[in-house]
Amino acid sequence: MEYYNRVTMPRAIYTKEHNLIVERLKKARIEAGLGQVEVSKKLGKTQSYLSKIESGQRRFDVLQLKEFAKLYKKSLDYFVK
Repeated sequence: MEYYNRVTMPRAIYTKEHNLIVERLKKARIEAGLGQVEVSKKLGKTQSYLSKIESGQRRFDVLQLKEFAKLYKKSLDYFVK
């Protein structure tokens, strides 16, 4: 039986890259002239959900990022560059 060194990756929620994406999400929302309540209604989520994402307390996946990009009229590159 072989044993492998298990390398654990840091939780993405605490990385510098995650924080940069979160900052861009908030900036894009503001540039689009939208409030958290308005965005949350358009996404069918609660304002608390959006607040937690923008404060870095909640994870999100690429499909959710795609929804934000569409709503804010930004490309995915804007968030991950």
